[in-house]
Amino acid sequence: MKKQRITHRAIVSALLALGLGLAPLLALAENTAAIDHSARFKALYEKEWAFRKAEFPGLGRDGGDTPVDRLTRVSEEDQNRRYEFWKQVRTDLDAIDCTALGRELCIDYRMFRRQMDQFIADYETGAYLIPFNSDWAFWVGFSRMADRSNFSREADFEAYLARLEELPLVMDEYIGLMREGLERGFTQPRVIMDGRDVSIRSQIVDEPTESAFYQPFRSLPSSVDEETAAALQARAATAIGEGVVPAYRELLEFFLDEYAPGARESLGASELPGGERYYQEQIRRYVTLDMTPREIHDLGLSEVARIRAEMDVIINQVEFEGEFADFIDFLRTDPQFYAETPKELLALASYYAKKVDGRLPQWFGQLPRQPYGVAPVPDEIAPFFTAGRYVGAGAEARRGGYYWVNTHQLDSRTLYTLPALTLHEAAPGHHLQAALALEQEERPAFRRNDYISAYGEGWALYAEKLGVEMDIYETPYEDFGRLTYEMWRACRLVIDTGVHAFGWNREQALDYLASNTALSLHEVTTEVDRYISWPGQALSYKLGEYTIWELRRDAESRLGADFDLRDFHDYVLGLGSVPLDVLRDEVERWVASLERLEATSQAAES
Repeated sequence: MKKQRITHRAIVSALLALGLGLAPLLALAENTAAIDHSARFKALYEKEWAFRKAEFPGLGRDGGDTPVDRLTRVSEEDQNRRYEFWKQVRTDLDAIDCTALGRELCIDYRMFRRQMDQFIADYETGAYLIPFNSDWAFWVGFSRMADRSNFSREADFEAYLARLEELPLVMDEYIGLMREGLERGFTQPRVIMDGRDVSIRSQIVDEPTESAFYQPFRSLPSSVDEETAAALQARAATAIGEGVVPAYRELLEFFLDEYAPGARESLGASELPGGERYYQEQIRRYVTLDMTPREIHDLGLSEVARIRAEMDVIINQVEFEGEFADFIDFLRTDPQFYAETPKELLALASYYAKKVDGRLPQWFGQLPRQPYGVAPVPDEIAPFFTAGRYVGAGAEARRGGYYWVNTHQLDSRTLYTLPALTLHEAAPGHHLQAALALEQEERPAFRRNDYISAYGEGWALYAEKLGVEMDIYETPYEDFGRLTYEMWRACRLVIDTGVHAFGWNREQALDYLASNTALSLHEVTTEVDRYISWPGQALSYKLGEYTIWELRRDAESRLGADFDLRDFHDYVLGLGSVPLDVLRDEVERWVASLERLEATSQAAES
């Protein structure tokens, strides 16, 4: 006999027939509706996550006990299949009422909906046709596969080999996407191409055993017997020599002969086909607020003016004689502000990292279990890489996170900015936030594995200024370094929108960043090329930090003596990575609940 579904209306009608009152019946119906919406939402996001894990094999599993034995496929067919699936998921979401889900599930809903909108927009705007920028590329990601894997069992090596053997096919798919981008006029600008082939060339070797891909096979664990080890090594040499290296040769030939010569001459994202929507979607992705390029540009100009006034105070404090430009030139050229060896730079970064670690309990009630280390940026990407980067580790990884410090071209790595860089990339910045998020196991996987740039980068920039309260900066020059980093992020608001919405050329962008910050000229160039090639991402830092400070000041003002900074930090970090609109709503709810609690306490006392 077919089971009949009992609807909310049927429940209400039946209970009314029994003579029960309307109010409890309505409450019962609302509760039943909430249960129904919750169950449907959970089923939907679990279905989507299973699909996503199948499509992206390493998702949420890198470094875990289940070795990853496939690469993500990226052909146009794969892109379209995912697009159609996600469109249907979004349609199904439209039938679920977020307000009926309860607070935590409604946050999940808003974040999940944002992910679906982002996936769909990436396909519709053609974002997937540009799979690299001046900062990172899919081919660099391939070369770092071993870093994200454990090698303790034979199965780990077998899985890694399976990925190496699949790499040439996926490389061809990426080349196919970029060819389609050339046909559509949807490419990176030609001006940022020079030198980008270095990271491709570095993987082209004469002997497979010299390849970075072969590194895990140089020393196999004792759990793998000699005969098996020899077989694995031989298979690796074949996969690299006959597959991986030829694939990189093909990519290099395509890059030099087709892509770079055929790349567009224009700079701005808005000049791409459908570019205005593309840039607005990139703003939405990285900022998570509905702001126009003009609003962002104007906020950037006002922040630049404010920070410049604070810089002038420090210049007067150190009694420097000369103009602002003269002081910047002094910082860029005086040997006292530069390390003489990579080890010296890494040692000083480690010193500040441990100095911060010892003071964290005063400012945070919750600290993560996962540790982190300090290491140099890999040589093959260092020439075009930023000054530092945090590289996280998965929850199941048998290693900690890493704070990468760029030791390439030491005369461009200013020591007076190192404390701010450390606070940002390590703790209480990226490592603290990311490692705590890994421990939020009660949250859905789609939420735990999401990184929202405006939140993460905003928090890390907030951490730089928090270093003043933590007494991390030891000299006026280091405090100026902090301000130059904040100025750097404020300039990004002006430059990113200037290039991608208002027709700025590369020289305008270079001059603006160089004249307003004490960044080395090498860093100025790599940064501007990053903004040109990665529209919108650079906006997330300052807008995220600006929002967090707005929320903190509002909470301090409203709560007065009842405001506890450790509680504020724990609450913000306890949300995990969330969009800024969700962050605003949740901090407002938290502050309002404390206000009500205080009002109730005062009423009881009176």
